[in-house]
Amino acid sequence: MLFASEGARVVCIDVNGAGVKETAASIEAGGGEARAVEASSRDEAATQAAIDLCVRDFGGLEVFYANAGVTGPTASLLDITADDWAEVLDVNLIGVFIGIKHAALHMKDNGGGSIICTASVAGLRSGAGPAPYSASKAGVINLVQLSAQQLTGTGIRVNAICPGLIETGMTKPMFDMAKAAKKEDKIGQLNPLRRAGAPNEIAGAALFLASDDSSYVNGQAFAVDGGLSSSLPVVPGRMA
Repeated sequence: MLFASEGARVVCIDVNGAGVKETAASIEAGGGEARAVEASSRDEAATQAAIDLCVRDFGGLEVFYANAGVTGPTASLLDITADDWAEVLDVNLIGVFIGIKHAALHMKDNGGGSIICTASVAGLRSGAGPAPYSASKAGVINLVQLSAQQLTGTGIRVNAICPGLIETGMTKPMFDMAKAAKKEDKIGQLNPLRRAGAPNEIAGAALFLASDDSSYVNGQAFAVDGGLSSSLPVVPGRMA
């Protein structure tokens, strides 16, 4: 919706059919142009079809945002199955690869573009998410760096956003649990801003990476986490 407010025409893709249609309808209600596609990010044919739709209806593809993701199980490493790992890697890493691949195939012949991927502070080091999730996000960061290098000379920039704790549908159970226990004040307590982030704060970072303002930014992983990843573990409020 932020991109649309800045003049972008948007193809929204999500496995949640009702949700993606609602998003597209909201964009159009606000005077923008949008298309809704119900599909999994892991479906390569569907990703290609969505890009084809964008090119056909809107004249091209200048920005691709690979934002889909799942948390996966929160159990101990010793209690997680190989199938658990495969499911998370499928969406969080292979899905991102598919997005980068097909977006780049169009962009390289059409003047370049910006590809943005959602990684996580959990991909920077341990302690911010479950094992499969964290490993998948570390993979996204490496994939972004590798892609930026392999697409040398194409005019395509590839960058990642590494959110901290953001209140979204994916993290809703955590927030609901804290509220039910009357521990809302504990949410985000480990970062210097002492709060969780909001989706619009991630959207702002994505808008920057999509725009010409970031024309010399490539192959980077931007932490948007209230300062969480700026320090090794310390007791909050103490110098050491």
